[in-house]
Amino acid sequence: MADPFISLTHQQAIEKADTLIEALGWIRKFRDTTTVIKLGGSILEHPDALRHLLLDIVFMTTLGMRVIVVHGGGKAISREMDAAGITPKFVQGRRYTDAETLEIVEKVLVTELNHELVANIEEFGGRAMSLNFLSTNVLFGKPLTLHGKNGEPIDLGRVGEVTEVDRLTIDNLSYAGQVPVIPSMAMGTDGEKLNINADTAATAVAAAVNAEKLVVLSDIPGVLQDMKSPDSLIHSLTVSKARELIRSGTIAEGMIPKIEGCLETLQKGVKKIHIIDGRLRHSLLLEIYTTSGVGTELVADSPTETV
Repeated sequence: MADPFISLTHQQAIEKADTLIEALGWIRKFRDTTTVIKLGGSILEHPDALRHLLLDIVFMTTLGMRVIVVHGGGKAISREMDAAGITPKFVQGRRYTDAETLEIVEKVLVTELNHELVANIEEFGGRAMSLNFLSTNVLFGKPLTLHGKNGEPIDLGRVGEVTEVDRLTIDNLSYAGQVPVIPSMAMGTDGEKLNINADTAATAVAAAVNAEKLVVLSDIPGVLQDMKSPDSLIHSLTVSKARELIRSGTIAEGMIPKIEGCLETLQKGVKKIHIIDGRLRHSLLLEIYTTSGVGTELVADSPTETV
């Protein structure tokens, strides 16, 4: 109930102060911890949403959190391929990457998006550094091997998986208060470049740096009990519960590989993974610094639970 002796302006200011007090415990808890944020192509297509996300990142670093950004750019790559008269081809959810496609992937991710994100973070008052083939590469990998229904190997071209992360370079930047910004590409052992799935790259980085959190920014609210009802958001899932939902079909189609990747990352030591809708204004701050959050968090089972 509003106090009759307090003006509306003062009441609004008090509510803002109450929000800051609520955040205090979370600010203390996550100061000096590392969070890896995966920026997907869908979010990069929404300039206003992206601006607020980058402002959130600057705010988080100001509060003492070490933030690492790993990004893709699938929609921008497809657009560039279309302009070049190349039809995108996907195999088991991966973009088939021949020499022409790889050149476009590198142009979009490394030459354009990576540097734009760094410039935007610095424009908003943060400090950031591009980590790519033109500066310092931190992801190394090998060609990804997938198999068909009969066990036959599938040709994916220059699609890869991460085998090594240069943690020292990333840590040095993070501890110096900078935000490392990493495109989802890696250098192969043969000296040739590889196109890496952005979710895969982010999970590899999170595991390598022993991140407290991995935040996957998506264009959905999180894991839903009913895909047709945003109000059915599941705020917290353990590993065993997530696998139960996959078996029951509640988690289906494109969410399955995303969730399975998250579960593998938890097994590698990352404490929590958050899936949130990056289009929601200040979704990062709401998820991390408020009690209720706005997405789905995935955590390991407690000792009494079975997988």
